Amino acid sequence: MKHLKFYMVLCCFSIVFAACVKQYNPNNETKDHSAKQNNTELQGTTGIENGHAWVDLGLPNGLKWATCNVGADKPEAHGDYFAWGEVATKTIYNWSNYKHGFDCNKLTTYCIDAEYGVVDNKIILNPEDDVACVRWGDAWRMPTNEEWAELRKNCTWTWLTRNKVEGYEVKGPNGNCIFLPAAGSRYDDYLHYAGNNGYYWASSLDSDYPDDAWYVYFCSDWVLGGSGYRYYGLSVRPVLKK
Repeated sequence: MKHLKFYMVLCCFSIVFAACVKQYNPNNETKDHSAKQNNTELQGTTGIENGHAWVDLGLPNGLKWATCNVGADKPEAHGDYFAWGEVATKTIYNWSNYKHGFDCNKLTTYCIDAEYGVVDNKIILNPEDDVACVRWGDAWRMPTNEEWAELRKNCTWTWLTRNKVEGYEVKGPNGNCIFLPAAGSRYDDYLHYAGNNGYYWASSLDSDYPDDAWYVYFCSDWVLGGSGYRYYGLSVRPVLKK
């Protein structure tokens, strides 16, 4: 299985060799977003929905991304941490208090394999279990694993410090940007690797291992997709429903 505890160590080790500012372009292409963009071309690419700001990055699917994490009041703020499918914060994150199961093989919701628990064949979070929808209103939701993959593939990711906060500036094909702070993650009652690593939930279950859900994770050296135990406390960056 692919779990946080393994790659956290690898990521921590890799940041020792990282430069202060790095760019991640998964297609190894040279992109120039600034030369041809002007205010007229970017009109209508930002806005407010139910009190929360969004940005159109010019992605192929037209998806609009929030400028802040759930629980944050500015782009560089870390925000809150949530177990997958839960809508409230807590002080301890483990199987003992997870809403949708009591252990990796005792899942009560979101399960497609009887080996792991009660089968309901749900692989995407329902609105009532989607913290973006519950906290920010019906216009918002968590991104799917495929939508995170699109963000990784089509944007240029630059590691930098914004107002003393480490993270990635993610620049879309149209030149618009969002900032994803390296907020770390929560396991048991500890906050791990804040300022070095970022972990952001997708709304998608890992169909191969239903005790896991998909996320994107990063440090200054790389940006990857993976899956891990659903009870971990990770960040959430909402998107607007289409």
